[in-house]
Amino acid sequence: MPEPLALPGHVRAFIAAPGRFATLATLDPGGAPRQAVVWYRLDPDGMLVVNSADGRRWPANLRRDARVAIAIADAGDGDHWVGLDAKVAEIVDDQATAQADIAGLARRYRPDDPAEVAADIARFQAQHRVTFRLRLTSFHDHLDG
Repeated sequence: MPEPLALPGHVRAFIAAPGRFATLATLDPGGAPRQAVVWYRLDPDGMLVVNSADGRRWPANLRRDARVAIAIADAGDGDHWVGLDAKVAEIVDDQATAQADIAGLARRYRPDDPAEVAADIARFQAQHRVTFRLRLTSFHDHLDG
């Protein structure tokens, strides 16, 4: 596997900051773009991790075509954002791992509301989940004003 993409510190910090959402763009079977707004985390190894209920369109697209484009914007200032290109490095269908991943994401995105996290996790446990570990291949940022 190729070396992880080395992100500059300011880009890594922006991506890793809590509360941001990622917009993923995948390709439908006919070639049309498909976008979805998702929770994510940036792992120490540089992989971007996303998780979904299996059976949705964007996970099906990633299973068929490993290419994905990602935009992460600052909710408070839409002029500050990072664009990423990535490829699926690993698909995790193991339910114990995929459920642990989505539970961790729920805690990341709802740190101040344990009751909502618990409700989310209970709902997720009734779903077949899938995790995608995305290897970043390129980036461009709009963080300097």
